[in-house]
Amino acid sequence: MSDENNQNDESPLEDGMAPQQSNELMEIAELSKKGYQYLKENRVGDAERNFKKILENDPENNYALVGLGDAARKRTAHRDAVDYYKKCLIYHPGNNYALFGLADCYKALNQYQKAIEIWEQYLLHDNKNITVLTRIADAYRKVRDFRKSKAIYLRVLEMEFNNPYALIGLGHLHYDFKEYRDALHYWQRMVDAQGDMVDIRVLTSIGNCYRKLKQFDQGVPYFEKALVKEPDNFYALFGLADCYRGVGEPQRSLDYWNLILDKDPRNKVILTRAGDAYRSMNRFEEAAEYYDRALNIEFDVYAVLGLATISRLQGKVQAAIDSLKRLVQNDAKNYRLHLELAECYLSTGERRKAEETLQDFMRLGIRNPHIQELMSKIQSQ
Repeated sequence: MSDENNQNDESPLEDGMAPQQSNELMEIAELSKKGYQYLKENRVGDAERNFKKILENDPENNYALVGLGDAARKRTAHRDAVDYYKKCLIYHPGNNYALFGLADCYKALNQYQKAIEIWEQYLLHDNKNITVLTRIADAYRKVRDFRKSKAIYLRVLEMEFNNPYALIGLGHLHYDFKEYRDALHYWQRMVDAQGDMVDIRVLTSIGNCYRKLKQFDQGVPYFEKALVKEPDNFYALFGLADCYRGVGEPQRSLDYWNLILDKDPRNKVILTRAGDAYRSMNRFEEAAEYYDRALNIEFDVYAVLGLATISRLQGKVQAAIDSLKRLVQNDAKNYRLHLELAECYLSTGERRKAEETLQDFMRLGIRNPHIQELMSKIQSQ
């Protein structure tokens, strides 16, 4: 919806008006027209001056109040914008532009329930407005009302079969609720409808669904297509690195971790991932260097875990155990720490201590397949 089209092109003059009144109305119309033109040109200050001049003579002018709301929104001064739109609605209840702007402000302020209430008022005047319907569905998604959000997105798709906002929204809705196959269905429809023109974010979202489903080989082509569109895209590089990690190709994974680090050398998460890749190839010195680089930025539990794993693999088991015990005290719910500590005890033949370590985690009431698998392996020996 374009607020700039607010203006009524008809002449405000009516038969029988006094000349002075006619001149005032013509001046207001001209100020209003110029104000909206300034908004289109992002000359926000000029627009505001025009709209305020109108209010000096006509304090209830709906075009000026909405215009000032739109200008405040452009400045991201959403609370100021709310005041202008509300003032307009006092004098002109049901003004579509004020309702639309007010709802968008509430959305920007993360007040989704208020945004929904305003958009629903708007639908009383225009119940087939697809833009408003998708915004309501988005807001319900933000407040995690799956049923209402999905129903409105599907209503939009009945009106417009491949509406991109509804398809993207449905994808995100199902993804948020961990329904990755359903998310794939809607995002794939976007690819089918738009082909090479599809937004890069749809491609990386599809890739991420395959990552979540552990179908790493199927995620690779989507991240690769995203990189064709934008060679430095962080999400595509990260996705490819993680997919190659998932299919057991650490060197290819490392290539992409390092591409990210070329641009962002102090990203400690990526440094630890690269360290993991070096470790899985038994290149311990390089792995330790990357873990240390991460720790020089800030404490990172996975960097310390990586260094402890290297210590175990190099036979320095007691050093690894001491390090892991400290980590477990501070992060008891991290299953990876318990797994590695149990592996340390197994490497020194202390089977009972390994069992106790895994049991400590299980007593937390968290079911984890990796913990259960190692416990079964120990008990079957």
